Amino acid sequence: MLAVKILLAEDVHMIRGALIALLELEPDLRVIASVDRGDKIVEAALASRPDVAVVDIDLPGIDGLTAAAELHRRLPDCRTLILTSLGRPGTLRRALASQVTGFLLKDAPPDQLAQAVRSVAAGRRVIDPQLALAAWDSPENPLSPRELEVLRLAARGADAAEIAGCLFLSQGTVRNYLTAIVAKLNARNRIDAVRIAEEAGWIP
Repeated sequence: MLAVKILLAEDVHMIRGALIALLELEPDLRVIASVDRGDKIVEAALASRPDVAVVDIDLPGIDGLTAAAELHRRLPDCRTLILTSLGRPGTLRRALASQVTGFLLKDAPPDQLAQAVRSVAAGRRVIDPQLALAAWDSPENPLSPRELEVLRLAARGADAAEIAGCLFLSQGTVRNYLTAIVAKLNARNRIDAVRIAEEAGWIP
């Protein structure tokens, strides 16, 4: 029986070690590479050619969903299982848009992880049913991709001038975007808009 080859991406050293130990208790699973940053995932995957990438959603460098989308583009045969401690419907929507095959909460029972890896390797989607139902019932993200870029930078503390420089826009255009974002989200101000978008899972 051929073992499922796994790449693990987790930035917390102790958790990464525990997950490797847990997965390798299974005779049909083998961790062949592990990384601690999102921007190392694609490079490691191209070198090791895993069947499944098990990726924490919150990683330094680039977040797990951004890495998953790039991994799908560069190595489409590698399927991705996202691990997260935040079961937000908007995050699940973003995961599905990033061509993620599985989405598992970190507080799931340990045996579910091994089974999820097997299912994902076989090409089946793995999504927590309660989270899937919540995503179905949750409102669609009203923001455009450009508005999300602006709000993501604002969430990191960038002011209008910095956002304009990053996105090659005028400061006036950035302010117009921020005004539109606040209005679309029925927010009190920019900080409230960031809070609403983060809680919905629309921005990491």
